[in-house]
Amino acid sequence: MMRVLAFGTLILSAISAAAHPTPMVNCNEGESLNRALAGIEKFEPVTVTFTGTCREYVLVDGFTHLTLKGEHGATIQQPATPPPATPPNPSFVLSVKASHSVIFSGFAVHSQPTVASSIGIGGGSSDVLLRDITSDGAWGVWVYEASQVWLIGVTVNLTSGYAALSAFDKSDVHIVNGLLHRPADGNFDAGLFVASGHVTVQGLTIRDMQQGIVINSSGSVDIGHFHATNACTDVTIENPSGTNDNGATVMDTSSLNVGSARLVITNAGQPWGGDTGGVLVSNGSTLTAGSNLVVSGSQSQGVVVSNNSHADFGGSSITGNAHGGLVVVNSSTATADTSNPLTGIGSNGTDLFCDSNSQIAGAQNIANATAVQCQNLLPGPYKSLP
Repeated sequence: MMRVLAFGTLILSAISAAAHPTPMVNCNEGESLNRALAGIEKFEPVTVTFTGTCREYVLVDGFTHLTLKGEHGATIQQPATPPPATPPNPSFVLSVKASHSVIFSGFAVHSQPTVASSIGIGGGSSDVLLRDITSDGAWGVWVYEASQVWLIGVTVNLTSGYAALSAFDKSDVHIVNGLLHRPADGNFDAGLFVASGHVTVQGLTIRDMQQGIVINSSGSVDIGHFHATNACTDVTIENPSGTNDNGATVMDTSSLNVGSARLVITNAGQPWGGDTGGVLVSNGSTLTAGSNLVVSGSQSQGVVVSNNSHADFGGSSITGNAHGGLVVVNSSTATADTSNPLTGIGSNGTDLFCDSNSQIAGAQNIANATAVQCQNLLPGPYKSLP
């Protein structure tokens, strides 16, 4: 009887091993990630571990509970051949489509200007995690078609293309700790580009991008501490090269909400002024900023609110900017709410500025504003009420 049980256990173990393979792929020995993925049952949990440099366009299509893990400097490198035509594979080096509960960790992806982006995640994919991934080359990570993605410890070195991280088509992205940067070449680019998508972010550094964060097409970005981590939770937009135009641009009925983590923007904008600077809110958009918005040392403006837009402050700090501190124009409004500490707007070229069609309310909640050019400056939140 014991022999029968032992034999049965052996058979079950063999079946389980066949049903849940854990293949190892060594691309330096001519093995292929695509070939390994082709031999896997798509709806069973599986971990694929790879080493070496895989020179191929990798497609992950329709998988559930897949983990792709790199070891010992593992890399997916765009091959010399042109990217495959669509369908089925968009122009990405690593393409993820219609996949769920998928994890990618511990490897690099290198691309050239001939692809749309190094990594693309679309087709309604959900619960996709990129952890400790490095992208170098065209764009970076492109999330589209209402997909849901987490990025933890992702680094993008953008050498061509427009944006390091992008969220399109009502996609939802959570970003925890990472670095988005570009060689200081003055090319037109963005760190985080959100067009109709939603992004929640903490602990991210954006460096030497002409536009640090761009939000348009009714997109939204929330800055907050939402993930347990010992790392810094600040989102920092810095401009050591001096090539930046705007730290954050919010346009076309979009929103930027600074909550439980700090958004720190330094040395933004260009000396010639205009609407360059720390934050530009335009075309029916909104900025909601409590005490965790810090804009300092801009070469131009601190915060510009324009074209029927609104900004709300509650303890923010807007200081030491060469032109305006808070600039409200073209039928726009701004309000400083009661807070402790007060909203600090001082040591700017002009601390508060509004045109005749715009209004700044809550002046009693603003500290240090001495250079004021605003006829419609209200002490409280409203004009006299009936």
